[in-house]
Amino acid sequence: MKILTAPHMERCIGCHSCALACARLVHKRLSWETAGIRIHSTGGLSSGFAAKRCLACLDAPCVAVCPTGAMGQRKGGGVIYKEKLCIHCGECVAACPVEGILQDRDGDIFVCVQCGQCVEYCPHDCLEMRDPETVGPGEVIA
Repeated sequence: MKILTAPHMERCIGCHSCALACARLVHKRLSWETAGIRIHSTGGLSSGFAAKRCLACLDAPCVAVCPTGAMGQRKGGGVIYKEKLCIHCGECVAACPVEGILQDRDGDIFVCVQCGQCVEYCPHDCLEMRDPETVGPGEVIA
């Protein structure tokens, strides 16, 4: 199973195309606030952008704290999110060490499920789906 990486964020122009694709295609909403990947400025337009998303933890902390099993461990890293089991408690949001899970005003949870839908919508090829084995020791998968 592949995981989403963001190895070329220096190319990012902050267009949010990836987030909008995720929101629309995966979460069936049309807002970058309802996506599993979110793009943030790293300090201003001239300093670049960062991608906030699930980093595909092998022992995901969000899974460990979920009281209902709505967050399950995905083989190869990351999570499987079962919306119907979610009680919107926000424990997963608090447990994520990289702010990769978002909870909106209605309590709905949005997390990257490593599907790769966002990759083809990035006009500058900032994102890639990679086999976890191809990420070298100490390599930052941003």
